Amino acid sequence: MAKITGAQMIIKCLKEEGVEVIFGYPGGKVIPLYDALFDSDIKHILVRHEQGAAHAADGYARVTGKTGVCIATSGPGATNLVTGIANAYMDSIPMVAITGQVSRAQIGTDAFQEADITGIVAPVTKHDYLVKDVRELPKVIKEAFKVASTGRPGPVLIDIPLDVTTDLIDENFKVEINLPGYKPTIKGNLKQVKQAAKRIAESKKPVIFAGGGIISSGASDVLKKFVKIAKIPVITSLLGMGSFPEDNQLSLSMAGMHGTKYANLTFTEADLIVAIGVRFDDRVTGKLSEFAPNAEIIHIDIDPAEIGKNVKVLIPIVGDAKIVLTDLKNEYENYIEKKGIPDRKDWLTRIKYLKNAYPLKYDRNSSKIKPAYVIEKIYELTGGDAIICTEVGQNQMWAAQFYKFTQPRTLVSSGGLGTMGFGLPAAIGAKIGRPDKTVIDIAGDGSIQMVSQELSTAVTNKINIKIMLLNNGYLGMVRQWQEFFFKRRYSQTCIHNCVDFVKLVEAYGGVGISVKKKEEVEGAIKEALGINNVVLVDFWIDKEENVYPMVAPGSPISEMLESEMLEGV
Repeated sequence: MAKITGAQMIIKCLKEEGVEVIFGYPGGKVIPLYDALFDSDIKHILVRHEQGAAHAADGYARVTGKTGVCIATSGPGATNLVTGIANAYMDSIPMVAITGQVSRAQIGTDAFQEADITGIVAPVTKHDYLVKDVRELPKVIKEAFKVASTGRPGPVLIDIPLDVTTDLIDENFKVEINLPGYKPTIKGNLKQVKQAAKRIAESKKPVIFAGGGIISSGASDVLKKFVKIAKIPVITSLLGMGSFPEDNQLSLSMAGMHGTKYANLTFTEADLIVAIGVRFDDRVTGKLSEFAPNAEIIHIDIDPAEIGKNVKVLIPIVGDAKIVLTDLKNEYENYIEKKGIPDRKDWLTRIKYLKNAYPLKYDRNSSKIKPAYVIEKIYELTGGDAIICTEVGQNQMWAAQFYKFTQPRTLVSSGGLGTMGFGLPAAIGAKIGRPDKTVIDIAGDGSIQMVSQELSTAVTNKINIKIMLLNNGYLGMVRQWQEFFFKRRYSQTCIHNCVDFVKLVEAYGGVGISVKKKEEVEGAIKEALGINNVVLVDFWIDKEENVYPMVAPGSPISEMLESEMLEGV
C-alpha cells in the first residue's frame, strides 16, 4: 500500500471535507504542510499577520455557511490566531485552525517557538487536539470538522507536531468516527413546541427576537413564513440582522444599547418574547432586572446552556432553529385553525405608531459629512445588495442602524468579542467566499490601523473589496463614552492626522479617494464601486458625531439617551 507523509494526509483529509480555500502564514513548524500544499489545488491566501488569517476564515464562514480554515506555525504564529479564534467562538462561527508544534520529543522543554496552544485556546474553542501519532490525523480532522459545523457552531484547533507531518501513513488509511459524548439535540420537544404555539396564539403583544442562530441554521425563510402567518413584529440582535428583511413593515431592526428606540420600547411593552437563536447578552438587555418586565419568554436555542442563563424562561425548547421553527409554524397553524386567528390589530397599530414616532435620525441639513448620510448613500448605491463587513465601534453601530439588511449572511460583524481590526480581513474572506457580491468594509480610522497590512493581501490577490472609512480622528466609541460620562476628558482617544490613508492604500497598490465635502460623498462611492481594484474612500466625517440612541451602562433599555438630551454637556 502506498505511503504518504502526514502533511500530505492533512491535505487529502481537507479535500475530503470539501475545503477549497485556506488562509494562513507559513513558519518553521508547518513547512512540510506548506510543501504538501504546494502540489494541491486548494487555494491558499497568504495573509500578512496570523490574526488576519483567523478573521478571514471567519468572514468566509459567515457568508458561505461553510467551515473556515486557517493555518499558522507554532509559538507566536499560533498565539497570533487566538483573538480570531475567540472572536469566532463568541459569535458561534465554524472554523478549524491548524497549528504547527515542535517535535514530540521537544514538547514540554521550552523549545524554540514552543507554546502550549491547546491549553491557551481551551476556553475559546469547542474542542482542541494535540496529534501525537500520524495515524490519528484522519480521525482528528474528520472529527474537527464535524464538531465545528454541527450543534452550536464554533472553532476547533488541531495542533500538529513537526515530526507527525513528516511521518509516513498508508494513503488509504480508513477511519470511522464515533463521538458518544457529542450528540447535539436537533429536534425540539414536541410537547414544548405545542405549548409555545398555544401561548403565542393567546398572547396580545408578542414579539419575535431573532438572533444569529436563525442565520447559521438557515431558518430565515421559515421565519418569514411564520411571521406572515402569525403577524408578529420581529426584533433582531446584531448578529441576527438580515434574518428577517428590514424593509418589511413588521421589522423593528436591532434592539439594545444602540438599537432603535421603537425596538427597545416594544420589548418593554410586550407580553411575550419568542427568542430564537439568541443569547440575551448585556448589550441587548441593559439592566437585566428591568428587561421586558411584562413579558413571558419562549427561548429556542440549540445550546441548552444559553436557555435561562440570563433571563427567566417560561417555555424552553432545545433544538436547531430551522427544525424547531418549522414545527412551531405547523403547530401554530393547527392551533389557529381550531381556535381562530388571534386579533392583534391594536398591537400592530401600536407598533406602527412607535416606528413613526421614534425613527432613527441625524442632522440631515448639516453641511458636515454625517456618517449616517454616508451609510444611507452606500445602501442606496448598492441597492441593498452588498455584503457589509464592519470594524468595531461607532462605524459598526452606524452601519447596523442605517443600512437595511434584507438577506441573511450579508452583515459580517464582530458581535460578542467586539474585535477592533476584524472588518478588513473578514471582508477579504467574505469576498473569497462570495466573489459574485460587492463586499464593503465600513471601517473606523482606529480599527483599520490594527490590520492595515492586510491591504497588501487584498491587492496582491486581486480581492477587490471596497473600504468606506469613517474618519473622525478619534477612537470614536471610547471618545463618546468619555464625552458622556467623563466630562469630555479625552484621554488617549485623539488620533487626528496620524496617517494619510489615501497614500497608505496607494502604497500597497490600491486606490485611495479622499472626501472632505458632503457634496462629494455620492460621487466618491459611485467611483469606488466602479473601480476594479481595492479602493479605500476616506470620508472626513463630523469629528464629534455620536451614535444615538444610547442606553447608558446599568440603565434599562427603555431609558435611552438622545441627541437633544445632551446638548451643551
